[in-house]
Amino acid sequence: MKRLKNKLLSMEPNTTTYKQMYEGTMTVSDPAHPTIEPWPDHDPVYYNDRVGFEITVTHKLAQDKPTVTVRIPCELLGIEVAEGFLGRAEADYCLRLFKKHIEALNAVLYNRSRPDNENGKYYLCSPGGEVLSRNSAFFAMCPQKDYVNGSGSTVYLLTDGKMPPTMCLCIRLQVQLPQKKLRKTVQMLCRDLPDAVDRFVLDFDIEGLKKATELAKKQLAIREWLKNSDYCAFVANGSILPRTKGTDLPMLDAIPFKSTPDDEIEIGGVRGMGIKKGVTVITGGGYSGKSTLLDAISAGIYDHVLGDGREFCITDESAVTISAEDGRSVKHVNISPFIKWLPGGDPCDFSTEHASGSTSQAANIMEAVDCGAKLLLIDEDRSATNFMIRDRMMKELIEKEPITPFTDRVNELHINHGISTILVIGGSGEYLSVADRVYMMEDYLIHDVTDKSRHICRAGNKKLQLPPFVDWRQNRTLYSQGFSSYPEGSGTEKLQVSDMGFIIIGDEKIDIRGLHDVVSPRQLDTLGFMLRYLEVSNNDRKIDIEKKINDMYVRVDKEGIDFLYSSFFTTCERFLDLPRKQELMAVINRMRKVSIIKDGAFQ
Repeated sequence: MKRLKNKLLSMEPNTTTYKQMYEGTMTVSDPAHPTIEPWPDHDPVYYNDRVGFEITVTHKLAQDKPTVTVRIPCELLGIEVAEGFLGRAEADYCLRLFKKHIEALNAVLYNRSRPDNENGKYYLCSPGGEVLSRNSAFFAMCPQKDYVNGSGSTVYLLTDGKMPPTMCLCIRLQVQLPQKKLRKTVQMLCRDLPDAVDRFVLDFDIEGLKKATELAKKQLAIREWLKNSDYCAFVANGSILPRTKGTDLPMLDAIPFKSTPDDEIEIGGVRGMGIKKGVTVITGGGYSGKSTLLDAISAGIYDHVLGDGREFCITDESAVTISAEDGRSVKHVNISPFIKWLPGGDPCDFSTEHASGSTSQAANIMEAVDCGAKLLLIDEDRSATNFMIRDRMMKELIEKEPITPFTDRVNELHINHGISTILVIGGSGEYLSVADRVYMMEDYLIHDVTDKSRHICRAGNKKLQLPPFVDWRQNRTLYSQGFSSYPEGSGTEKLQVSDMGFIIIGDEKIDIRGLHDVVSPRQLDTLGFMLRYLEVSNNDRKIDIEKKINDMYVRVDKEGIDFLYSSFFTTCERFLDLPRKQELMAVINRMRKVSIIKDGAFQ
């Protein structure tokens, strides 16, 4: 870090660009070969013993807020790389452990009478309960260098002491440097941050890491078991499902979840309730916990950390939460399974700039099916009533009705296409006759009322009738027209991600407020960068978007998520969390300017 200190102190006291720090420029020479002329080294990685600190520009308007990637060799932490796989669960654990050291640094810097750009501040990703692949914490093979000080300002590189690449824990943070306080900047970067890393290494809880690994292994085992079973979700006994108001933390004194006796199963030593594939209805009175249970099932598409309360809420990873989405853009979607006819339109090739509640929900289901979803999660409170149900009396009264309600298709989805549905229903009994299982939440406890509901249906002469066969395929193609991060007539890219729920790219303003399975704001930024990557890397007129998305995720698996980031876009955050392919396709499906054409219709 002496090299960084010397560079900082050699700058103008009022500098706001820190150019030399980012370049890492210094003169190096080899003492073993004095006849060789010194040469410039532009390595932006600075070392404190064996720990590297890579300092890079966050973006052009934040040169006083650099991104620092700390590289800690795993052996310093006592992590035996050869003994096990280091993945997202282990990186997530280390990030959370490192956070307390950053909070301690910020507590010393904080002065409420001054802004952060005067005080200085460290910014670290603050994850929720989910365990996600992130660019803020990961493991990677990193080069190692060994420097010694020479006389004056010269720094010598020991060529015979070069160290081979080693597996490192990489933690990425941002540092707001204090304005016109160069010595405080030196203290923050060259003393306080390295000291915090040293304390992290010294206090590292290797046993806690092993527990995180064991939890991840159990979660993976349950997921693998679900894939080859008759079940689509699992909720462990003792899970704490309610969240403390306004937070993602488990509610104190909440009633632990307990399976119904007939549905209790054991997977890998964990007992809980298995929810079978098919049509499952969760009902109950107001404030009984039925939506809380559905939310926990939805959250189960991702793993959760110890202490979250939902560690063993595990759900089919392809599950998609469906709702009505008034006003969304729909392009050439076959919604004919649910809409028989449209005034002046073709339900087999439906497009609109402002979908209604019923047509938007129909499109959301059709697109989810097209993306490979094997489980749909639906809460009637977020649904269009006329799409969800139409009782016998209304069917008799209204003969000319274009909408085929979801009640009439939900069994067909499972029987013919292997797509299960879990619904929260509180106001209509229409789904009792089509459900394979009916559960009732009462005082936050779940009860199996399937037999009782069937008795009620028999008394009301409710019989299952499958509607006529329809074609569920989409057969659409994305073309390059309008699929660009460059606004029309502009030579400069445009990408903004709004915390109000919009991605602005090129000429597009994409409303993504209806993507209920996005669980962190950093996933929104990643979706923006993913879309931009697909657009700038495309050279095809006719785009095989599924292949391009798959290829991009393969690259993420190999290289990590950070290659998507670009410092050019000043309104996008530096920290990225990996979303699913389903959410990326949902973003593309909501674009208004692109050419998504029914196959055979393009000239």
